[in-house]
Amino acid sequence: MRTAEVLLRIDGVDPGAAFDRIHDFARYPEFTDVVRSVTVHEISPEEETSEWKVYFRNGILGWTEADRFDRESLVISFEQIDGDFAEFSGSWRISADGPDTLVAFSADFDFGIPSLAGILDPVAQRVFKETIARVVIGLFGGATVLGDETVARAVAAAGGAAPSTPALR
Repeated sequence: MRTAEVLLRIDGVDPGAAFDRIHDFARYPEFTDVVRSVTVHEISPEEETSEWKVYFRNGILGWTEADRFDRESLVISFEQIDGDFAEFSGSWRISADGPDTLVAFSADFDFGIPSLAGILDPVAQRVFKETIARVVIGLFGGATVLGDETVARAVAAAGGAAPSTPALR
């Protein structure tokens, strides 16, 4: 099992407002070409299912996940219920950092193909991290990637942050 984690700071945004925007998975294709589509089926304000199609290594990965929204704790958790991964789950954790907001994304995944894990897993890990960074930057008009210079450089090089938005540091 491999883990993909990325931590971002959003300047001057309230954690509750950040939670609400991140919760809007259907908008994610607007911010990156990697996410082909997301179809959301609301069950209640605290729970939904979402169907994802993403481009990966000359093909399309697809899965359906159960999403749970804990607004009080500012945590969004997800777990695949059907799809191309053998296992896939994770969370978004949103918290205040003075006047700013920290967004911590973490996903555990396993393709279930041990003979290809050494090739697929590192690529998927990088794609997850860069895609999440691009989405958060898109949702908020800018963000700072913390603790991962490789992701920060890759996102900036791909035009992830316009010069007029807070720069990736």
